[in-house]
Amino acid sequence: MSETRHNWTKEQILEIYNKPLMELLYEAATIHRLHHDPNTVQVSTLLSIKTGGCPEDCGYCPQAARYHTNVEGNDLMSVQQVKAQALRAKSSGSSRVCMGAAWRNVKDGEEFDQVLEMVRTINKLDMEVCCTLGMITENQAQRLAEAGLYAYNHNLDSSEEYYKEVISTRGFEDRLQTIDNVRKTNVTVCSGGIIGMGEKIEDRAGMLVALSTLNPQPESVPINALVAVEGTPLEDQEPISIWDMIRMVATTRIVMPETQVRLSAGRTQMTREGQAMCFFAGANSIFAGDKLLTTPNPDVNEDMKMFELLGLNPQKPFIKKMQPQTVEASESQYQALGEKPKWSRPEHKIERNEVAKAKATK
Repeated sequence: MSETRHNWTKEQILEIYNKPLMELLYEAATIHRLHHDPNTVQVSTLLSIKTGGCPEDCGYCPQAARYHTNVEGNDLMSVQQVKAQALRAKSSGSSRVCMGAAWRNVKDGEEFDQVLEMVRTINKLDMEVCCTLGMITENQAQRLAEAGLYAYNHNLDSSEEYYKEVISTRGFEDRLQTIDNVRKTNVTVCSGGIIGMGEKIEDRAGMLVALSTLNPQPESVPINALVAVEGTPLEDQEPISIWDMIRMVATTRIVMPETQVRLSAGRTQMTREGQAMCFFAGANSIFAGDKLLTTPNPDVNEDMKMFELLGLNPQKPFIKKMQPQTVEASESQYQALGEKPKWSRPEHKIERNEVAKAKATK
């Protein structure tokens, strides 16, 4: 029961997901305790270092330039601005800063060099550094690793089948290729997805198949509940129930026993009791701070009150893996190659995405 497997099938995962709830919770909690301290939760702060204007058409995302969502765009933040935010996050109990930029993929140049300097700066604060910057090449991943990057986030979002119903501007294989590029370095992988986008339970199981059959499995798996934003193609989706979230967390814990399972977007819609059930089911990581890129998130003080109530402690940095060594830019073995990789553009038509795009141009 406690062994990490890489041969899960969709049928096996569905059988777990659909177990009687008390049996599911007991199994997940038992496995959780074999691999993790049940009273410790890793706290991350998500920082949007470049907001809005993304060329992708992800149906859930308010940062897509083609939709009208009232998101205020901003250019890439300065290194000093990011350092100030990181220090604030550290003082609030976060052990990791995850920097997100609304890019389709990383392009070599001044902006990427600036991000590398941000990574160096935060790593020197003795905090774990994560980035989510879109698709990256192996050389770009190596440059991030040299700078001191601890983790790279690249979500699969959903099953390969349902992915085509949400995004048309990039392919599922590109997600896997980016994860593979990261795996060629010493950077850990953070990859999960979103539930509540209109997918079937079979699609949730399919996403877990894709994640769990990676070898090694991702060190961190964010489970997001869709936050339906006005102006996006998914604006009319009803929020998922807390029971769906609990079942997804518990199933993820059973299928990926050593992974840190993160409660991500959607926590503002959850009660403390609901979140406590998720922690019992195996979630042991959260995003803290009043905003997740562009969507609301519980206030960090409220989170600390919840931790105190539940007897939870924030996880210290570098518990799961040693702190990376920062290599200064002047001593780097890897230089910009000016690569122009051919990331895919399926460009099939998704009706609700086309409708949202048309509304934005009126």
